[in-house]
Amino acid sequence: MLRVMTAETAVQPPKHPVYALTTYELRDYRRQLEHALRALPGHVAVRTQLEQRLDQVLAEQAARLRGAAGT
Repeated sequence: MLRVMTAETAVQPPKHPVYALTTYELRDYRRQLEHALRALPGHVAVRTQLEQRLDQVLAEQAARLRGAAGT
């Protein structure tokens, strides 16, 4: 049986939007995405979706660091 890989089967999306995740949930989600991207071959179409999710997580982490540095 051929199994189709989707972004949801590679990494379960969090229960809340990225901006609403705690620091620890955000860290864990980032690690899951990075691990999935390392495990997938470069030609798999789902990589694009996972890379977009990772970009969102990285942007949120950067925004939180900028906010913390400004206080």
